[in-house]
Amino acid sequence: MFSLRHLALFLIVACSATAAASAADDAAAGRHLEQILGALQTFKSGFEQTLAGAHGEVLERASGTLYLAKPNRFRWDYATGVRQLIVSDGERVWLYDQELDQVTVRSLGRSLTATPAMLLSGTGRLADSFRVSDLGRYEGLDWIKLLPKTTDTDFREIRVGLAGNELARMTLKDKLGQSTELTFTNLERNPALDASLFRFEPPPGVDVIGNPGS
Repeated sequence: MFSLRHLALFLIVACSATAAASAADDAAAGRHLEQILGALQTFKSGFEQTLAGAHGEVLERASGTLYLAKPNRFRWDYATGVRQLIVSDGERVWLYDQELDQVTVRSLGRSLTATPAMLLSGTGRLADSFRVSDLGRYEGLDWIKLLPKTTDTDFREIRVGLAGNELARMTLKDKLGQSTELTFTNLERNPALDASLFRFEPPPGVDVIGNPGS
């Protein structure tokens, strides 16, 4: 006779097997993404960006070009929407807001290790900075969720959408509940990039917040 005790034991075993399979899927997804990112030394792509509020309302649209070079150098060059430029030279991150005529500079510290740019242009193992989950396939892409292990990051969740071995989309959720959707276009893997792309000099007369020498 199949007793309640047997049913409980069956459920425990089934749940354990499911958890083990899920953990294996997560680990495989992490390795797959790590291999894709590890093969990138430089990266150039157009991007389309949509910022949505906590209730899904569209707050902002922008587009531009993203350049990345390992280790830890990147440039987000906005052409439409917000008028700003974000540059990392490997030691500092510069944010130039053209509308405010203001530059903010901060050191490339631990608080930036779980941001999208650092995810793509950094080094090391994903598992050191993120908890990785395989979300399966939807909207024609294979999705992987990354949860930062530290609490001092700008984002609380990153989702990466892969088309085979190519980066296609990223969805980022911040601590205010807002989400940023990035769609990559005309992607180039390992192009030759001029080092000057990752240098920044504040234009004369702009306000500079932070210590450029730190």
